Amino acid sequence: MDIFLQLVINSLIAGAIYSLIACGFSLIYSTNKFIHFAHGGVIVASSYIFYFLFSLLHLEFYLSCILAVILAGLVGYLINLIIYEPFRKRKASNSILLIASLGVLILLESFMLIIFGANVQTIDYIDNVQGLSFYGAIITPLQIVIIISSIILFVFFYLFMKKTRIGKAMRAVSDNVEVAEIVGISASRIYSWSFVIGSMVAGVAAILISLEQNIEPSMGTGLMIKGFTAAVIGGLGSVPGAILGAFLLGFAENFGIWYLPSGYKDAIAFVLLFLFLLFRPNGILGIKYNTK
Repeated sequence: MDIFLQLVINSLIAGAIYSLIACGFSLIYSTNKFIHFAHGGVIVASSYIFYFLFSLLHLEFYLSCILAVILAGLVGYLINLIIYEPFRKRKASNSILLIASLGVLILLESFMLIIFGANVQTIDYIDNVQGLSFYGAIITPLQIVIIISSIILFVFFYLFMKKTRIGKAMRAVSDNVEVAEIVGISASRIYSWSFVIGSMVAGVAAILISLEQNIEPSMGTGLMIKGFTAAVIGGLGSVPGAILGAFLLGFAENFGIWYLPSGYKDAIAFVLLFLFLLFRPNGILGIKYNTK
């Protein structure tokens, strides 16, 4: 029973982190209709920005968090402005945009490698050693913060999409960009907002990942695979589906290594990705998408 409860807690923590990655990724996909793999690069850049502000410049923790999230949004905005917007003006296909996103991911990881080196970096702020006992299972204060922060962000994100003018415009562009432009919504402006907001969500994920795990330049690729897998499982282009898929992936990974060696954890994610791409590419929620 203790092992089962511990696996449930571990699954919730993994799902909370994956969902933050998948949430921003799906928001960008739903409005732009192409796969933005550079989202993983934004997470890497945000992690190192947070590390630079807090550990090297020694700014206050909460100020470092706020600045890191804002700068993450700026990174996403610049990627769209400098890379994707010129391609859109040339009527580039989604395949070209996909290749460009992979290039940006590699570029950002390489840029962090050049600046900060290949050494693994750590951020020590919240005590992550002494855990709290919960019916025989152990959960650290930081892990509690991760789960609570994710829930708060999901509620805020839901209210933003449902109640604000920008959120409603994003949903309109996601449903039908031509109709949205007819009623006066600027698709170009909404594309930019989707990158800003999606990247800010990635910034929050980067901070939590930085506190929970080590930071290294190549971590963006692995995190993006997890976020992409979660989005595919839940339904690519559906933010609620991405959250659902993230928690399902977290449970599948952690309960999978109950029977398999821990080294198979990433393999479980790949197997789920291939199965859904083969047999249910629209995901659990059945959101149709276009990858031409």
